[in-house]
Amino acid sequence: MISGNYRGRRLIPVPGNQTRPTADKVKESMFNMLGPYFDGGQALDLYAGTGALGIEAVSRGMDHATLVDKQYAAIKTIKQNVELTKEADKFTILKQPVAIALQQFADEGKQFDLIMLDPPYAKQEVLAQLQVFAEMHLLAPDGVVMLETGLDVDYPETIPGFVKRRHQTYGVAQVLILEADEGE
Repeated sequence: MISGNYRGRRLIPVPGNQTRPTADKVKESMFNMLGPYFDGGQALDLYAGTGALGIEAVSRGMDHATLVDKQYAAIKTIKQNVELTKEADKFTILKQPVAIALQQFADEGKQFDLIMLDPPYAKQEVLAQLQVFAEMHLLAPDGVVMLETGLDVDYPETIPGFVKRRHQTYGVAQVLILEADEGE
C-alpha cells in the first residue's frame, strides 16, 4: 500500500522467493522518520524489488526515482508497479547489478537527494557501499541515505562521510538513516 499522491494503490509482489518485500508498517515508519514528505529531489532505490521505496518517495514529493535491480522478475514487477502510478515519466528503471549502476551514476556526475538500500539480508555489503557513495559523491550535499538491513549488520559508532540521524529496530529488520557529513 502506498501513501502520498499514489495513496491506496496496491503494489504487485515479485513472484518467487528471490526478494523480501519491506513490510508496509516498516515502510511507513521509514518514511515518517525521513520527513514524511519531500519538496522535490532525486531518489535512488537500490535492490528495488517491487519498486515500493522509490514509488513511495515520488508519491511523497520526490521529482524522480531511479530504481535498480538485477533480477528479471523484479524488473518486470517494477515496470508493472510504475504503470500503476500513471506517471511512468517520473521513474527510470535499470536492470543492472548495483555496483555497475553506481559507477555509471558517478561517470555521469549524478547526485541523489535520497538513496535507499534494502539489500538481500544474506548478501549485505552496506558499509562498503556507503563508502562508495562518499567516494563517488553520489549523495547531494543535503542528501539522506536510508538503509533497511537484517539485525546481523553491526553498524560502527561513526561511519566516515555520514552523520547518523536515526536508528530503529523492527522485528528482524533495522533501519538506519544517515545524512551527508558536511564537515567531511
